[in-house]
Amino acid sequence: MRPTTPRRSVGLKAPNALETDFPLQNLPLSVFRTEANLMPRIGVRIGDAVLDVHRLLEADAIDLHSPEDDALRQNTLNAWMALGRASSSALRRKLFALLHSCTEGAVRETVSNCLVPASTCTMMLPSQIGDFTDFYTSIHHARRAGELVRPNAPVHPNFRSMPIAYHGRASSVMVSGEPCRRPLGQTSATSGYRPTTKLDFELELGFYVGENTHAMKRLSVDSAEDHLFGLCLVNDWSARDIQRWESAPLGPFLAKSFMTSASPWVVTAEAIAPFRVAAPIRGDDAPPLAAQLTSASHTASAAIDISLRATLQSRGMRQAGIAGVDMANPNFKDQYWSVSQMLTHHASNGCPLRSGDLISSGTVSGPERADSGCLLERTRDGREPITLPTGEVRTYLEDGDTVSFSGRCRRAGFRTIGFGECVAEVTGDL
Repeated sequence: MRPTTPRRSVGLKAPNALETDFPLQNLPLSVFRTEANLMPRIGVRIGDAVLDVHRLLEADAIDLHSPEDDALRQNTLNAWMALGRASSSALRRKLFALLHSCTEGAVRETVSNCLVPASTCTMMLPSQIGDFTDFYTSIHHARRAGELVRPNAPVHPNFRSMPIAYHGRASSVMVSGEPCRRPLGQTSATSGYRPTTKLDFELELGFYVGENTHAMKRLSVDSAEDHLFGLCLVNDWSARDIQRWESAPLGPFLAKSFMTSASPWVVTAEAIAPFRVAAPIRGDDAPPLAAQLTSASHTASAAIDISLRATLQSRGMRQAGIAGVDMANPNFKDQYWSVSQMLTHHASNGCPLRSGDLISSGTVSGPERADSGCLLERTRDGREPITLPTGEVRTYLEDGDTVSFSGRCRRAGFRTIGFGECVAEVTGDL
């Protein structure tokens, strides 16, 4: 049976707010520090506060076995992720029970002493990312992007047979809030190295590998779930003019490796469980799936219902007090390939996956062009510019533009949960 998320209230005020991304039913993890304590440590987000797990352990507020206790005292989540889903689920239950009992005086005081205002926290990447892989799993993105260069055959034949991906650059994955500098690169045989004029965002969903897989070990589409720790938001920035020139014959390189932004909070697989839905129906033109990429249980609950949002706010809008405007509102459940299929395909050749590795979905786009997860699609590579509320026109991003992503999971009978923000401002050339 699919696990459920209990609907309960909590003694703490902040998590009860209906509009918060972080009610008690979420409990995402990350790493943070404060000016008062510069030591990076693991935290759990609850409403507008962060629960300092290290302090909680020092207070003996939760009972854990030695490997779990040791892993939660580290300054990254890698060791915790490596312990697998059983430990993750157990911690979630213990934290939920502890926080639900906060009406009791002694427990409330203990928990209160371990809470830090989120506004005082400096967030860090939750894991030391050894490898970053970026997939290409939205057929709507593939079709609209392909139509710009191959109008008669926009979607490559292999897209419908297996999840396509490229290996990204882990060293340039940055936590949300870090500014994006406009990269330099070549755009033609005679251009030399110059700043990109086609800087783009890509609205993506990322996920972290939990328990390691071993070299030369393959996964089934059902066992792949055991290696999913949790999800975050990702902006895989792209320099489209550099990408167009360098991608043949080997694929993207400098157009992608300059920066990838990731939201800090990791929403665990357990928190996501109530929002699983059936896989989207494959079209009549789709070839039969390889046996390793499908199963009855996978088809029944492969997709995840996550409403995503991308907004853009120019410097002029900010100065005028105008909020960011929507660029896209796609849903992750429409992706052609699921998280489990991505993991399965990634390990199908014996490639080992390591705890803390970041894997991303590629651009998430909806059926309509208004819900395109990047400006390449939305403006048709600049042929159809967007006019902002200030009268400014955009084909691609300009200096001073701020791009922000958010995501929410909703289902009747369950508390809505979210991911926080993945945000960055374009601040100029390198």
